[in-house]
Amino acid sequence: MRPDTTPAWRNWAGNEQARPARVAHPRDAEEAAAEIAAAVRDGHRVKAVGAGHSFSPAAVAPGVQLRMDRMDRLVSVDPATGLVTVGAGMPLWKLNPLLAEHGLAMEILGDIDRQTVSGAVSTGTHGSGLRFGGIATQLRALRLALADGTVVRCSPTERPELFAAARVGLGALGVITEVTLQCVPLYVLHARDTAMPIAEVLTRLPELAAASDHFEFFWFPHSSTALTRRFTRLPGGTPLRPIPALTRRLDEALNGPAFEAMCRIGTRFPAAVRPIARFAAKAMSAREWTDLSYRVFASPREVRFLEGEFAIPREHAAAALREIRQWIDRHDERVSFPLEVRFVAADDIWLSTAYGRENCYIAFHQYHRMPHRRYFDACQRILADFGGRPHWGKMHTLDAAALRPRYERFDDFTALRDTLDPTGVFANPYLDRVLGPAPAARPTAVG
Repeated sequence: MRPDTTPAWRNWAGNEQARPARVAHPRDAEEAAAEIAAAVRDGHRVKAVGAGHSFSPAAVAPGVQLRMDRMDRLVSVDPATGLVTVGAGMPLWKLNPLLAEHGLAMEILGDIDRQTVSGAVSTGTHGSGLRFGGIATQLRALRLALADGTVVRCSPTERPELFAAARVGLGALGVITEVTLQCVPLYVLHARDTAMPIAEVLTRLPELAAASDHFEFFWFPHSSTALTRRFTRLPGGTPLRPIPALTRRLDEALNGPAFEAMCRIGTRFPAAVRPIARFAAKAMSAREWTDLSYRVFASPREVRFLEGEFAIPREHAAAALREIRQWIDRHDERVSFPLEVRFVAADDIWLSTAYGRENCYIAFHQYHRMPHRRYFDACQRILADFGGRPHWGKMHTLDAAALRPRYERFDDFTALRDTLDPTGVFANPYLDRVLGPAPAARPTAVG
C-alpha cells in the first residue's frame, strides 16, 4: 500500500474533511471522463468539489477528488439571447463582473458568491423573492461526464429527463463540466435596510414578502428587533449610489474582526451571548443604496459559522419562527448568530426544495466554536414538522426514508441514478444516507 501523502481537504466551515486517495484537476470534459474511468478501474468513487462552501458532506471525496478550479472558462456569450455557457468550476464572484462587461446579469443570486456555478446549482442554492426561483432555474443546458465514461449534453429538448433531475443533482448523476445559463439584461438594485420589531415583521409577513422584488430579514433570537432587507429592481442605466467606501470598510470591520471578537467572548463566557446578540441587533442600522445587482445580493462572510436551513410552505413561516424562539427561551439556549429568512417561488426541478410550492427558507446558524448540536436538532425537528425540506448543502441528519415522502419525484430521481450509476461511482456516505445506496452497494437479501 502506498503511503498516504494526499493533503487533507476541508470545507469552508471546517466541519467536514477528507483525505482523498487521489486529487485531479481536469481542464475539460474529456479529462474529467478520463479521470472517472481511471477511478473505476482502480476501484475508487469520484466526487467533484468546487469552493467547498457546503456545510453538508455532499462533496466529501474519500476516493478521487476532482477539483474544478481549472474549468473556470467563459465558453460563450450571446448578448442578444442572454445565453451564457461557462465551465463548471467558474466561481460566481468571477462570473458576475464578466457578465456585466457584456451587459448581462444573473436573474437571481444568493447572499454569498464564493461558490462555483456547478456547486451552487447542484445543491439548490437560492436567493429571495417570491417571483424568482433558485439559481438552478436559470439553467438551459448542462454537459456531464457520466459513470460509463461518456460525455453527454442535456436540456429541455435533449435528454429532458436527465436535465429535469440534474439541475439539482447533488453530484449523484455525473460530473457537471459545462453550464448554460439564461441571463438577463444588466440591472440595478435599490436596497433598503430597516430595523423593525420582530412582532411586527411576523404579523405582516405575507404583506412584506409580496411587496418587494426581493425581501428577507435577519433576526437574533435573543432580541426583539429584526433587520429587514428590501430590494427593488431598476434598469441597468439607473444612476448608482453605492455604499461609501468608508462605510463599507466600517461594515467589514464590524461584521468581521469585531463580530469575531464578540463571538469568541461568547464562547468563553456563555452568559455574554444574550447581551452580545442584543447589541448586534441594535447595531443593525437603517440605510439605502443603489448598485449593480450582484454587488447588492452578495455580501462577505468573514466570521466562520455552521449552518442548517429548511424550506417550509411559506404560510407556516411565522408559526415556525415563533416555535423556534419559544424553544430557545425555554431551554436557555445561547445563539450567537441570527436566523435568516427568505422566500422563493415554486419550481419543477425534481429534488429542488422548492419543487411544487412557494417556500419560506429559514436558516439557523451558530458560531463554529460554540456548541450547536442541540440547537440544530431542535430547529430541524420544528421545521421538519412543518413539512420542511433541508437544503442539500447545509447541515441536517435526515435520511432517505424521511426525505422520500417530501419529494414527489424522489423515486424517479433515484431510479435515474440507479440507471446511470448502478455501482455508485459518484456516491459518498452522505449520498448513501440521503438517497439510499446504489443497486450494487445494497445489501443482498437472505432467505
